[in-house]
Amino acid sequence: MRLSRFAALTSSLLLAAGAALLGAGQASAQADFGYVALGDSYSSGVGAGNYDSASGNCKRTTRAYPALWAAAHAPQTFSFTACSGARTGDVISGQLGPLNSGTDLVSITIGGNDAGFSDVMTTCVLQSESTCVNRVNQAKAYVDSTLPGQLDQVYNAIRGRAPSAKVVVLGYPRFYQLNGSCVAGLTEGERSAINGASDYLNAAIAKRAADHGFTFASVVGAFTGHEICSGDAWLHSVNWTNIGESYHPTAAGQSGGYLPVFSGKA
Repeated sequence: MRLSRFAALTSSLLLAAGAALLGAGQASAQADFGYVALGDSYSSGVGAGNYDSASGNCKRTTRAYPALWAAAHAPQTFSFTACSGARTGDVISGQLGPLNSGTDLVSITIGGNDAGFSDVMTTCVLQSESTCVNRVNQAKAYVDSTLPGQLDQVYNAIRGRAPSAKVVVLGYPRFYQLNGSCVAGLTEGERSAINGASDYLNAAIAKRAADHGFTFASVVGAFTGHEICSGDAWLHSVNWTNIGESYHPTAAGQSGGYLPVFSGKA
C-alpha cells in the first residue's frame, strides 16, 4: 500500500513537472515570436481613425487588424510598416527593414494601388457609366499584364529576408451590395463592374501568393452583408470632406472583417 501511494505521488510530481516544462516551453516560444505587418492603406488602417501622428502620411492606427492582432497575442516583436498609398515598389524600398531570419509571421495587403484603385473610383464617381467600365477594364488589363511580376518581386523579397516566416496575403473586399439600400450615387452597372474588378484583383493576388507558398486570406465572405449599400456598411462610401478615407474599411471593418480572417490564418 505504501509503495502504491509513493508511486502515485511520484507520478503526480512528474506529471506536474512535465506540465510546467511544457508551459515554460510554450511561453518561451511566444516570447521569441516576431510579427511584421506590411502593405498599403488596408493594412495601415486608413478609414479606422485614431491615427498615430508619428506615422505621418502612412496613417497607421491601433485600430488596424495588425495592431489588434498584436495586442491580443503579445508577440515579442511587432513591426508595423504598412503605409497608406503604398505600391509594390514602396514595400520593397521602404517596408522590409524589420524582416529577418527570426521573423515568424508576416501579413500584407498590396496590389490595389498598382492596379489604379484610386483612379478607378474617382473615374466612376465623376464620369459616365461607360467611362467607368472602360477604366475598370484598363485596370483588369494591368492586373493581367503587369501586376503578377510586381507581386513576384515583393514576395521574393519577403522570402529572401524572412525565409522561415509564415506569410499571410490578405485580399480586398467587394465594395457594393448590389440592389441594396443606396438610392443615389453610382449605377448598378458601375457597382457591378467595380465588384468584378475586386474579384479579378483578388484572384490574381491569390494565384501569385500560392505560387510562392504563401497563404491567401479572402475577406469577401467576412464583408458580405457589410458592403456599401448594405445598411450596415463596414466600408466608407465617397467622403468629400475626407476623400482619403473613401472606400476603406471602418474601425468595424478592421475588427470585424480583417482581424478574424487574419487570425484564422496566422
